[in-house]
Amino acid sequence: MWLFFFNARTSSNSFVQVKAIIGPENSMQANFVIDLGEKAQVPILSFSATSPSLASLRSPYFFRVAQNDSSQVKAISAIIEAFGWREAVPIYEEINEFREGLLPALVDALQDIDVGIPYRSAISPSATDEEIGQELYKLMTMKTKVFIAHVSQSQCFTFHQGKSDWNDG
Repeated sequence: MWLFFFNARTSSNSFVQVKAIIGPENSMQANFVIDLGEKAQVPILSFSATSPSLASLRSPYFFRVAQNDSSQVKAISAIIEAFGWREAVPIYEEINEFREGLLPALVDALQDIDVGIPYRSAISPSATDEEIGQELYKLMTMKTKVFIAHVSQSQCFTFHQGKSDWNDG
């Protein structure tokens, strides 16, 4: 995150006056940074906060200059429709950013093309490899074979390892 200053520090007792905030780096940091911008009454420019839920914050100081994540669901639903798949299961980290932003848009887009969502796999950000493995096993035993995964980089490797185990069993 970048902070732009007008007068950095005039003496040891004075505060820095922020003129603009460039950031946050991701949507999870947005609420905190928006609060800072509101208190300082300075513009906040974000090139990477993409959660659709940020639009509901309606801060006069927050400007998102990236396309929001909900634009991705149109492409996802188009692929599912093109292949004629009738059911899909979202797999996602249980964080507000996804649950309140992207998931409702994804569900709406899938319902628009009459695709059922028989199960939603919400994974805790603090899930252990064993817990993730148990959830992946549950998914493997389901009738549905179309999965839409949205996980952090830290869990991506664990998911990939678990998925490759499906092919071994």
